[in-house]
Amino acid sequence: MSEEQFNLPMVDNHQSDSCCTGEEAALSYGNAAEANWVTGQIETAVGPVYCIATTLKRRDMLGSIKARWGVGRMSYTVPPGLYAVGNPDQSSPVLVSANYKLSFDSLRRELSGLNLWILVLDTKGINVWCAAGKGTFSTEEVVRMVNAARLPEMASKKTLIIPQLSAPGVSAFEVKRRCGFKVIFGPVRAADIPAFLKAGNRADPAMRRTHFNLLDRLILTPVELTALAKPLAAFILFLFLLNLVSVLFAGNAIQTASLVSQTLSDLAPFLAAMLIGAVFVPTLLPYIPGRALSWKGLVLGLIWAATYSRLLGSEAGLLQTASYFLIIPVITAFLGMNFTGATTYTSLSGVVKEMKVALPLIVAAAGLGLIALVAAYFI
Repeated sequence: MSEEQFNLPMVDNHQSDSCCTGEEAALSYGNAAEANWVTGQIETAVGPVYCIATTLKRRDMLGSIKARWGVGRMSYTVPPGLYAVGNPDQSSPVLVSANYKLSFDSLRRELSGLNLWILVLDTKGINVWCAAGKGTFSTEEVVRMVNAARLPEMASKKTLIIPQLSAPGVSAFEVKRRCGFKVIFGPVRAADIPAFLKAGNRADPAMRRTHFNLLDRLILTPVELTALAKPLAAFILFLFLLNLVSVLFAGNAIQTASLVSQTLSDLAPFLAAMLIGAVFVPTLLPYIPGRALSWKGLVLGLIWAATYSRLLGSEAGLLQTASYFLIIPVITAFLGMNFTGATTYTSLSGVVKEMKVALPLIVAAAGLGLIALVAAYFI
């Protein structure tokens, strides 16, 4: 059984009379004892709690690579619940995390030599920032899990250290009011947690700042490329059928090898547009003028459409050239806009505004572009 699959009995089914309000919910773990990141159990006032490793193993790293490429991404989770790092006691810090295993692993690998608790929320396998925006890393979920883990019975300091990037979804005032736990927002990066704890739960300005540097941007591209597999296959089939029908329409003999070769040749500018949208747009993000990510993608798409049309010269007719200038920027603009959920270059309200404007234009341009592309094969 892999660490993504847990089908276990409950560890504890006790209903607490804690100060927390809201629906009581017992924790239901998977068979964490079989997970490679669990090292054993410790006994607590509320029953046994699983201890977790702070060193990632090859299996964890392989799982991370697969998740980055979108393989099993939505099932790459750990069971929500309370976990122990080292040998914590009632006065030890309580960190709160999402149950996306990539987030969980990023946190635990920075905690070597520390004694603390990790309260894992049920964020439906979504990372901290996205979960906060989608409402799964929320005030309600924090209160529910504090209650389900019976945390008031074992955490004397009544303090939760919550990721700073969860702030859009968590009201510190409401958590305090509803279950008596003070919320402290920790640093942006898990690597700063040891220094944060050593400083008495205080973050310096550098710990509060997100950078979204080149590595932060490029690490997002594999899953974007993987997501293109199905639309790319459909578009290849579309181009193949266009070539097939155009050959039949002209009354020429059908040669499969020639059809395949022509289809791949016709695909080239659009395939390059996909790579530009998924790789070059995030790479050049700080250097492309404008704030809207769809606009940044549009700029690179127009440049590539003009460059490719120039390379073809007189070989490209008017309709074919028009299809390039319509479809290529649509591809790059749409892929660029996909990064709105991960970048610090815009805000939630900015994303909503951008999508209201950009999506109708993208759909309209795509429709016109496809019409021009089809017409170019027969006129």
